[in-house]
Amino acid sequence: QVQLVESGGGLVQAGDSLRLSCAASGRPFSMLIMSWFRQGPGKEREFVGRIMWGESSTLYGDSVKGRFTISRDNAKNTVYLQMNSLKPEDTAVYYCAASLRPGVQIPDYWGQGTQVTVSS
Repeated sequence: QVQLVESGGGLVQAGDSLRLSCAASGRPFSMLIMSWFRQGPGKEREFVGRIMWGESSTLYGDSVKGRFTISRDNAKNTVYLQMNSLKPEDTAVYYCAASLRPGVQIPDYWGQGTQVTVSS
C-alpha cells in the first residue's frame, strides 16, 4: 500500500502562485511514478501532469503547460506541484496519485485531495 497526503491548497487571486506538496509512504518513493490530477466543480477529473522515477522526465496536460511545474525530492518522499499564473478555471480539488508501472491510465493509489480556489 501507498499512502499519499497532499497539502498546500488554499484561496488565492488570479495571477498568484501556489505550491502543492504530496508526501508518500508505504513503498520506496523512487519506484513510484507520481501524478497530479484535478477535478473542478461540475467537471470531470483532469490530468495535470506526471513525473517519472527520475527528476527530469515530466509530462503536462495542455491546460497547464507552461504554467505548472512538477518536481520530486526522492530523499524527502515528496512530489510538488508549482502553480504559477493561476486562473479562476484552475479552481479544483487537486489529487496526488502514484503508479507502480508506466503507461497506466488510472494510477494505483490516490491521496484525499486538497482544494485550490482561484478568485478573479
